[in-house]
This record gives sequence, structure tokens and C-alpha cells, in this order.
Amino acid sequence: MKKGLLIIYSGPSGVGKGTVREHFIDDQDLNLVYSISMTTRKPRKDEVDKVDYFFVSEEEFQDAIKNYELLEYASFVGNSYGTPKQYVEDMRNKGYNVILEIEVEGAKQIMKNASDHLSIFLLPPNMDELENRIRNRNSEPEEVVQKRLSKAESELHMVDEYDYSVCNTTPEQAAAEIKRIIKENI
Repeated sequence: MKKGLLIIYSGPSGVGKGTVREHFIDDQDLNLVYSISMTTRKPRKDEVDKVDYFFVSEEEFQDAIKNYELLEYASFVGNSYGTPKQYVEDMRNKGYNVILEIEVEGAKQIMKNASDHLSIFLLPPNMDELENRIRNRNSEPEEVVQKRLSKAESELHMVDEYDYSVCNTTPEQAAAEIKRIIKENI
């Protein structure tokens, strides 16, 4: 059985990664499995533990780092995020193409250390639209919104480090482009 592809899917906070993913994750031709990240942040409304994220304490997260259980990890606005290594490898060894929806810092770690990956960067149409998307979540205080916007500006300069970039004008259009890219690489 052919080992599955490791797909790095990232972009700035608020760009719509999850919304776009919902439009392509169930395409049977892609044979995708979504890698659930571990985080120390509190769940947002409607987020479910072990479905959207593995929600853990800071102590549990630090133990995972010490035990080399994460492919990558990063901290942002007071919370930590990481990708559980064992889950990803188990799925790839079963032939699934594993998609990691991760922050840019984590993506850089994996791109540096793994040669067998496909990387896709999701871009906003412009910064005004990105700000609107972040604000319309209504889930964070202004200080966090400003930090996300500042970080997004710096992350957008990293687009050239990815194999592909896709502009999220609409979730349907972006998902169609991502499907095409994955099909060309599996």
C-alpha cells in the first residue's frame, strides 16, 4: 500500500481555512483525513473536543513536547498549538492523505524537517476582508484581534515558501482550486 501524502494547509488567522476545508474534506477522490491539532486554548462556541481540536491543559501540552509526541508546535496569543505525531503517521501508513491545517510557524517546522509533503497557503483577497472575517467571529477581545492582524501581515510575506497559494475569494472557488492541486499531486 502506498503511503499517504502529508498536506500542509495554512494561512493567516481568519483567512477561512476551516470554512474552505469543509468544501473539500469529504471528496472521496482525495482520500483525505483531517489531522486534529492539540491546543491549550479554550473551545469556541460549537467546537468539540477530539473533533475540532484536542483541547488540553498547558501541562499536558508541555508533556507532549518533552515526549517528542508533536510533529510541530507553536504558541500564539497565549495559547499553544501542535500536531500529534502518532495520529498522522498511523493515517499515512494506512494510505490516507493527511491534511494538517496549521499555523505558519508550525508549517515552517514541518517543511524544514519533512521532504515528502505538499504545502498550500490560503490567502485573503485583501487585508480589509481579513480584518472583517476576524472581527465577525465576535470571539475575541480587541487586543487579540490586533495581534492576529499584525501576525497576519508578517505571515503573508511567507507565501513564496509554499508549493502553492490559493486566494480565498469564495470558499467554493478556493476549495475547487485546492482539490485540483491535491489531485495533481497524489
